[in-house]
Amino acid sequence: MKQFGKCIGFDARGLLEKMRLYLTRKPLPSLEERKKFDHEFATSTSFHGVHNIVQTRSKIRKVLWMLVVLGSITIVAWQIWNRFTHYFSWPTTTSIVVQYVENIEFPAVTFCNVNRFQAHAVANLSIIFFLWSIVSEVLHAFGIDNKFSQELKDFLQGNQNFSIKEFTRNNGFYLNNSTLLECEFFGQPCYPEDFEHVFTEYGNCFTFNHMDLPARRRVSVSGRGLSLLFDIKQAQFTDDPTFGFLDAGIIYVIHSPKEPPRFDGLGLSTPVGMHANAAISQLKTVIQEYPWGECNPNIKLQHHKIYSTYGCLQECKAKHIQAKCGCLPFLLPGNGTECDLQKFYSCVSPALYKIELMGLCTMGTHNSTCPVPCEETDYPTTVTYSSFVNEKALQFLSTKLKRSPEYIRENLVYIDIKYHDLNYKMTQQQKALSVSELLANVGGQLGLFCGASMITVIEIVEYVFTNFCWLCIFLLLKAPEMPQWNIPAQNEQTDKKGIQEC
Repeated sequence: MKQFGKCIGFDARGLLEKMRLYLTRKPLPSLEERKKFDHEFATSTSFHGVHNIVQTRSKIRKVLWMLVVLGSITIVAWQIWNRFTHYFSWPTTTSIVVQYVENIEFPAVTFCNVNRFQAHAVANLSIIFFLWSIVSEVLHAFGIDNKFSQELKDFLQGNQNFSIKEFTRNNGFYLNNSTLLECEFFGQPCYPEDFEHVFTEYGNCFTFNHMDLPARRRVSVSGRGLSLLFDIKQAQFTDDPTFGFLDAGIIYVIHSPKEPPRFDGLGLSTPVGMHANAAISQLKTVIQEYPWGECNPNIKLQHHKIYSTYGCLQECKAKHIQAKCGCLPFLLPGNGTECDLQKFYSCVSPALYKIELMGLCTMGTHNSTCPVPCEETDYPTTVTYSSFVNEKALQFLSTKLKRSPEYIRENLVYIDIKYHDLNYKMTQQQKALSVSELLANVGGQLGLFCGASMITVIEIVEYVFTNFCWLCIFLLLKAPEMPQWNIPAQNEQTDKKGIQEC
């Protein structure tokens, strides 16, 4: 190690010696030459005001011009500092643009019956309501009541192969010609086959204008859209009021065809005997990426066409549940072994509680698991209601459907969904200050107070660099010799030996 250190020390001294020999060939400018160089710079620089200090003979004017130049430099430094501070606060502006179009894409609409199960199927199986609440807990928060725990354990022991998914599919709400009495989209008839089945917390639901269609449905006239007449068959479908299901009617949600339906707190309800007129508009939102905004454009979803916060939360929950329980709830996206009821009760529910408690699936800010999307399409809706139907129409429908007036008022729901106007509103978050605008601001301040430009900056850099080089030459040539440059004679033999060993 000592020999290695000697080699390094020799190399360093040798390098300094070479630098010294090279610089000795460069003549050091005299004091007069340096003063001449400074004077030429002061009189020829494009930095305004400096030549007035040098050329004027009046001491008062010199002092005044010095104060003016120093004051200008101080103000410029303050202004530039403010400009950079403002830029690194990442300011944004929001613009709102209304774009009128000849035709506009119609959204997807998912419909569900508020009463989720057929009455005859659950007549002697009231535990089904509790089972579905456990299963749908992956979509919305639900507190498990301990009073059902023993009943649930007894049911699971006696029905180990029971599938709540297949039970709901076969005994939940269905859509056919008896429940969908009328359907019309933009003047053209539609049928139950035009709807896609989907599971939600309301059991069997059905989506119109779903994602798998070869072409998106569009409308070209405002005030016309989708009209539906449902028969919810109250006598055939029921639900448990202890879980908060007290109403009778249709609940629906309007969403993008590329996004999953989200009912949790966002569903629009229409009770029986009512006519709902839903006037929708399209709102597109564009958010900047961090640090200007809170979105992250690099996040992609595996099982959804486009990124959405709700879809991201679903995939996040699915990933954690699959890792902990070794199975996947059928209400969540993904590929994996389907969780049975025993796994739902013993593993999935505790896993969901842990996810909420530890904040494993968060949303909102850029550093959360699911930040806000960079682009999002919403459909703000205004709903008005009227009684369905009037007395004269009631007699007409009673004869047409061969149903009593009381049945029509207690079972039929009429829903109209249409665009209010053929336009969409775009709310766009934009950078308030770009790099080019920052440079323009800095250049403007330099030009206003000092008359300086980029050329001036280069002149000053050249002047400082030249003086720095002269200073280095002076220190190397005129300063006292550095210790250990003159190697004592008694150490020469030792160093040579060290070099040979290296």
